[in-house]
Amino acid sequence: MGITTALGPARDIDLPGGRIRYHDTGSGAPVVFVHGLLVNADLWRKVVPGVAAAGYRCLAPDLPLGAHSIPVPEADLSPTGVADLIAAFLERLDLDDVTLVANDTGGAITQILLTRNRSRIGRVVFTPSDSYEDFFPPLFAPFKLLARVPGSLRPLTALLRIRPLQRLPIAFGFVTKHGLPDEIADSYLLPSRTSAAIRKDLRRFLTGVDKRYTLAAAEHFAEIDIPILLAWATEDKVFPFASAERLERAFPDATLWRIDDSYTFVPEDKPELLTKMIVEFTRLHATP
Repeated sequence: MGITTALGPARDIDLPGGRIRYHDTGSGAPVVFVHGLLVNADLWRKVVPGVAAAGYRCLAPDLPLGAHSIPVPEADLSPTGVADLIAAFLERLDLDDVTLVANDTGGAITQILLTRNRSRIGRVVFTPSDSYEDFFPPLFAPFKLLARVPGSLRPLTALLRIRPLQRLPIAFGFVTKHGLPDEIADSYLLPSRTSAAIRKDLRRFLTGVDKRYTLAAAEHFAEIDIPILLAWATEDKVFPFASAERLERAFPDATLWRIDDSYTFVPEDKPELLTKMIVEFTRLHATP
């Protein structure tokens, strides 16, 4: 969707299974931002300008996870299929030594990607994300069941037009501590509310989510020797800090940095601090 100009110009790219939209700004070594379920590239609108100003090319795709604007009816939207879509995005744009920055469901997809094809990835920044048994975490597990009921997503997305409901834990209440501007909440929720084709994409992804994907990926964490930063919210209500500590122990070259006064959507709650962490970590582990 990408409603803000902070992300840079919107462009479309054809990938196996369909076309996606992405934003591209800045120059230098590439940093690719991977969002999660029911949000889009606007999640990174307060982070991208600072990272680009520090001398990096920032690319933020709108992945087909329910807040995208271009339906992809032919795409494989299983967790492995979305991971392969990101790999194809990196290949199609010929991006190498990439810093991936992932959040929420995007973190789970990135973990899967790392175990399938990390040839173009130089380092990864995980903000609070699904992992291990929590794909989805218990709070959001009902979405998987709901998606199996024909016609169920349309009334749910219609209900979420009501602003107070958007602040409930099952919506954005437990992922952003300081709330969302109305126009950003609309950017996230309008596509699935107004497009049956987008809801079909969303349903296909939701029905494929299963912890077996993240557990299978975790079996290979010890083999992933690239630098990993875990920039985790200490107050997260969905992905507890203990999850980050578990990931730190699992990856051979992992560093855990604490972020206070934030929930899962660190790019919304603490964008300046996250920007600083991304730049410092990427410079520290730059390829000679």
